[in-house]
Amino acid sequence: MTDSKYFTTNKKGEIFELKAELNNEKKEKRKEAVKKVIAAMTVGKDVSSLFPDVVNCMQTDNLELKKLVYLYLMNYAKNQPDMAIMAVNSFVKDCEDPNPLIRALAVRTMGCIRVDKITEYLCEPLRKCLKDEDPYVRKTAAVCVAKLHDINAQMVEDQGFLDSLRDLIADSNPMVVANAVAALSEISESHPNSNLLDLNPQNINKLLTALNECTEWGQIFILDCLSNYNPKDEREAQSICERVTPRLSHANSAVVLSAVKVLMKFLELLPKDSDYYNTLLKKLSPPLVTLLSGEPEVQYVALRNINLIVQKRPEILKQEIKVFFVKYNDPIYVKLEKLDIMIRLASQANIAQVLAELKEYATEVDVDFVRKAVRAIGRCAIKVEQSAERCVSTLLDLIQTKVNYVVQEAIVVIRDIFRKYPNKYESIIATLCENLDSLDEPDARAAMIWIVGEYAERIDNADELLESFLEGFHDESTQVQLTLLTAIVKLFLKKPSETQELVQQVLSLATQDSDNPDLRDRGYIYWRLLSTDPVTAKEVVLSEKPLISEETDLIEPTLLDELICHIGSLASVYHKPPNAFVEGSHGIHRKHLPVQHSSIDTGESPVSSGPAANIEQTHVIPSQGDLLGDLLNLDLGPRSTCPRCPPLTVLIACNSVLLLQVWLPAVKAKGLEISGTFTRRQGQMYMDMTFTNKALQHMTDFAVQFNKNSFGVIPTSPLPVHTPLMPNQNIELSLPLNTIGPVMKMDPLNNLQVAVKNNIDVFYFSVLIPLNIFFVEDGKMERQVFLATWKDIPNENELQYQIKECHLNADTVSGKLQNSNIYTIAKRNVEGQDMLYQSLKLTNGIWILAELRIQPGNPNYTVLYSNFATETCVKV
Repeated sequence: MTDSKYFTTNKKGEIFELKAELNNEKKEKRKEAVKKVIAAMTVGKDVSSLFPDVVNCMQTDNLELKKLVYLYLMNYAKNQPDMAIMAVNSFVKDCEDPNPLIRALAVRTMGCIRVDKITEYLCEPLRKCLKDEDPYVRKTAAVCVAKLHDINAQMVEDQGFLDSLRDLIADSNPMVVANAVAALSEISESHPNSNLLDLNPQNINKLLTALNECTEWGQIFILDCLSNYNPKDEREAQSICERVTPRLSHANSAVVLSAVKVLMKFLELLPKDSDYYNTLLKKLSPPLVTLLSGEPEVQYVALRNINLIVQKRPEILKQEIKVFFVKYNDPIYVKLEKLDIMIRLASQANIAQVLAELKEYATEVDVDFVRKAVRAIGRCAIKVEQSAERCVSTLLDLIQTKVNYVVQEAIVVIRDIFRKYPNKYESIIATLCENLDSLDEPDARAAMIWIVGEYAERIDNADELLESFLEGFHDESTQVQLTLLTAIVKLFLKKPSETQELVQQVLSLATQDSDNPDLRDRGYIYWRLLSTDPVTAKEVVLSEKPLISEETDLIEPTLLDELICHIGSLASVYHKPPNAFVEGSHGIHRKHLPVQHSSIDTGESPVSSGPAANIEQTHVIPSQGDLLGDLLNLDLGPRSTCPRCPPLTVLIACNSVLLLQVWLPAVKAKGLEISGTFTRRQGQMYMDMTFTNKALQHMTDFAVQFNKNSFGVIPTSPLPVHTPLMPNQNIELSLPLNTIGPVMKMDPLNNLQVAVKNNIDVFYFSVLIPLNIFFVEDGKMERQVFLATWKDIPNENELQYQIKECHLNADTVSGKLQNSNIYTIAKRNVEGQDMLYQSLKLTNGIWILAELRIQPGNPNYTVLYSNFATETCVKV
């Protein structure tokens, strides 16, 4: 008969009977009684009154009975700590039992009883078990140290248990090593700045040796530990990768993902042109594909991780797009994830296959999936320009199906295609207008209105179409109302004589009859623009739109790097860092990918992500001729009194030493004050900051992000703030920067918009980067090249400025400017006037040549700047 009989009794006076049975002289009766107690405890009955009677049953040689009693103790010891001490002698005695199973059971149970009074008695037995001759006891004791640390961390450190754990890393048994690593890893999470694991090449070698022999969960612990190690050079990284690679073929998907995490991190340290790097990329593909043959839940976890991997290194799976094609019996959550990855892998080589699949998906019965499929066709058009025409043709075919939700989603997508490729596919507008009456969703109606307004001059009855939307203006959503207002103003600016009544009607509806502040404000702005300055209104409303980017849903690079470090965990499924969803996460150490050791020397970025980080591409700034003009005006123009950037006089006078300025006052950032400056040291740009906490609560989880800017400046690594910033404390930090980020012209040119996040809020501020920070060290041009270049520059490309009140001779000026990477190529004396010919180069590869005229005794200097604008700027 099974043990289910113990769960079926509901007798009155049961506790009294159990008490009698627990004190029975017969062992079997006592064992039966303990089973009944455990059964009652399991179903929620309070059997705590039997505590002393159950504890008396500990004195037995029967392993099954001992396990049951220990189970009862773990459950009730916290409620009855005084009585739990009665069991201490039995625990101590069992820790010296000849049977290793009983020794391990005793130390495990003592670790699970979270009672302070008992922990002090646990130390001596635990110390013996850590050095026990049986590996099963040692591995159990290793985990017990982590549990004890959670109860009383100070005692664990004082008793030297952490040193004992470190010694176990060199144990001969692989499972002991794995448990020691797991325990140390868990303890180190609450002490992020301590080097508990002490990872060095010798210890790493021991871990790799144990990796081949321990159980699958032991392998996961070891692999996670390896992922936190930073090899000293690429040779060591390659050696570790070679020994981890066999784990990719493991049957357990968790082991595979942990191995992938290690390899993805160490790939950062391998040269991209090496044969081993390419071999490793090929080896990563098959195990990831194999994960997709499991259960749907496993597939989903694998797909979420693959999504991150594809964003970081799309070349790994670029040949495997077919495995992401949707199957008819896939659950919707798997289908949507596959679709997302399919678009990320779409390229000119496979776009025909992808479009054929997407067109098929658009005829499915699942509405959400069909919508996503139609949206995916639009993303393909935006991502792969060569496929745009085919994508538009496919979308038109779908519109002809007259399926309402397909038509509406297609119109939203076509609006985005028009924004990416203006004046290219407008011939299809007539087809879109035929479906006007069927649009009932805000997104689709807003998209159609935008198209009509944007191309009003090509649509004969544009005023009638927009007027039809205007009839139910107050019933429309805010999104449609705002779009309709802008579209009618565009129409008026293009056809003023025909639409005067229409624009007055919409402005009246927006300003007088609406209680929506956004709509009312926009209406008033348009009204004043149109009534005071129609020319400016035309420039504002009909200005050229920026092209939409091909990937708007990519994860931000620094966050992506952090998530890569958490592959195989919940963070990689949620696509959020652990501190976003783990309670008490201020103690969690923020992880980031290792920095390639030669990155500063070679100019290569340690935080690179996809095509946006291509260094060669970022040398190009749009409209370089205009930017050069801005660049020179910024430093030395008539507006030099404006505190935009240190002018040349400052560089000469103070040798570029800049004092800390308050960038973000505490009153604007809920108590966080940020002061800082920018420096250039040994060829590397730094943002030196001081964070001061003037609030009454501690601050944690700091992160920083920059907006697009003129020079593509982005942080090289996350903010190095690993401990909470307590009230009235400050912390000084130095954030390395590079110039491989996305580029967008700013006004002024050196403007940098910064967002800083902590556990309280996100704060925004702007700073002006001193221009000399962008002057690179190799800006000294060869004399012959300088002479030839100077002669070839047209006179209209020269700009002249005056520097006043500078009492230095030519040699002193030359030396000071050289400290800011402005190099003197030649020096001449013409009619008693010193002439310094100088060159400098910016981080984006733009060269600027200068002539500095110094008249001895005259404190006013003349500077003549020359450049080739866009035609002959030297690219390096």
